[in-house]
Amino acid sequence: MIGDSKERPHQRLEVWRDAMDLVTLVYAHSAQFPADEKFGITAQVRRAAVSVPSNIAEGAARKSQAELIRFCVIARGSLSELDTQLEIAHRLGFAGATPDLLQLLNRTFARLNALITSLEAVTRTVRDDAAGYESPITNHESRPSHAR
Repeated sequence: MIGDSKERPHQRLEVWRDAMDLVTLVYAHSAQFPADEKFGITAQVRRAAVSVPSNIAEGAARKSQAELIRFCVIARGSLSELDTQLEIAHRLGFAGATPDLLQLLNRTFARLNALITSLEAVTRTVRDDAAGYESPITNHESRPSHAR
């Protein structure tokens, strides 16, 4: 990728690769929209599409799983926005989404949901394990004042 043989963390994620392919298809698809929509739905559709892999990449570059989850949820919101905008373009008669575009959109949704679910499960397990742990060192400051 871009002149660097070392793969970045987000580049290892299948959902990021799908999202990048989705951007390419969305740009080709939206090129069919009317010229007077260049600053309207065309720009909106493209911006939403670009936001999906961008947020996945930003989350993967962060230091915690909680932040990755947060950015993946933002990416999922952009994917929903894109889905809605493609439906609007279809209803306005600009262009119906191709089967390839719809299939990739659905696969990206599925993979993003699966990633979020798996990350939340790992985070929940770690949190539950930590909650069940009781330190052998007492904290006298945490006792009610009448117990001292």
